Amino acid sequence: MIDFGLVLSRFLHYAASTTLAGAAFFPLYAYAATEPERLVRWRGRVLLCSAILALVGCVGWFAFSVAQMSGGLADVIDPEVVGAVVHHTGFGVVWMTRMAVAAGLVAITVMLPSRSSMGRNLLIAVLAAGLLASLAGAGHAQMKDGWEGALHVTADAAHLLAAGAWLGGLLPLGVILLGSRATRMDAVTIDVESVLTRFSGMGYAAVATLIGTGLINSWFLVGSVSNLFESTYGWILMVKLACFAGMLGLATANRFWLMPALEAAGRVGTTDAWKKQLRIHVLGEQGLGLLVLLCVSIIGTIRPAIGQ
Repeated sequence: MIDFGLVLSRFLHYAASTTLAGAAFFPLYAYAATEPERLVRWRGRVLLCSAILALVGCVGWFAFSVAQMSGGLADVIDPEVVGAVVHHTGFGVVWMTRMAVAAGLVAITVMLPSRSSMGRNLLIAVLAAGLLASLAGAGHAQMKDGWEGALHVTADAAHLLAAGAWLGGLLPLGVILLGSRATRMDAVTIDVESVLTRFSGMGYAAVATLIGTGLINSWFLVGSVSNLFESTYGWILMVKLACFAGMLGLATANRFWLMPALEAAGRVGTTDAWKKQLRIHVLGEQGLGLLVLLCVSIIGTIRPAIGQ
């Protein structure tokens, strides 16, 4: 029960935090002009819901972690046990800070009006990035000390931010592709091809970061290729890598097949079929991304392959 609750709360927090970060980052790079008002309002609702779910997942993660450390769910409401975790463990210190940031994000998304402003977008993006990257401060990256520990935490934080930018950004991208079936969105026409090109450019950086930091994390947590086949951690990691490869395959098809076809079709006004195919690919990437997050939620609760 405790292990299942911990995996579930981790998955909820990962999914909400990546969505929050991706939606917060999106207007900073995706538009050549002002973000359409309809999308501003929609994104504001996504940010609020994601912040609430991230806070719920954060609280659940903390509660089930306390239960796992103490050996029983009843200890979650014991002030002495909770106080010991908060004040005498690195996890407790990091998690109290993270819950405060999550609560702050909920408050900001409620109080600040949903309008497109650089100050608001930057504030939410910075806090969302901090919430996501700080996960590196309470996981397997804490196994090492000194320069190795610093390298592992830095790589893990960069890995999380890249995942948030790519996976979380797929949601607003998908909404734009759905909305593009209409001629106009509010008073502003969205240049879908331009948004796709900008998202693709971000995707190059995100994928390069994910691969580079993933290799560093694997060096610390797996150690050797043989360990992949000799541990539960390794098998789940391989499932995660297979899902990531599927996402990468869809993204590659988008960039080198569908986008050129869409641009060519745009010159003769027959883009609907290609946009439909793009929407299917984006939905596929999102589904595979959720499986990646599920794998991460599970392997974070078991001993790394290098220690088995």
